[in-house]
Amino acid sequence: MEAQTPKEFFEEILSTRFKPEKAVGVDVTAQLDILGSEGGSWFITVKDQKMQVIKGTHESPNLTLKMSANDFLDMINGKISAERAFFTGKVQFKGNIAIALKLRDAGFL
Repeated sequence: MEAQTPKEFFEEILSTRFKPEKAVGVDVTAQLDILGSEGGSWFITVKDQKMQVIKGTHESPNLTLKMSANDFLDMINGKISAERAFFTGKVQFKGNIAIALKLRDAGFL
């Protein structure tokens, strides 16, 4: 199922993609700031192989990603890889890349 908006992804699709077995040992809070008319801010916490998605801004996330709504949708719908988005400057990333890769493996990106 392709997400039509970031909101739909965070509220309806992400939980179906999350793979708890791939999140062993992951303890992270990731802030996502999606720019544009369809955008918004969400933060995701992953701890003890459980994920929680909250609309809003976290005061001290471990990871921060900022990108346009169009680029975000392309990434989560498989039209561009997370790595390509990063290396082509489509995503502004702050934090530990190893943790981001674990999140990707767990179905997050």
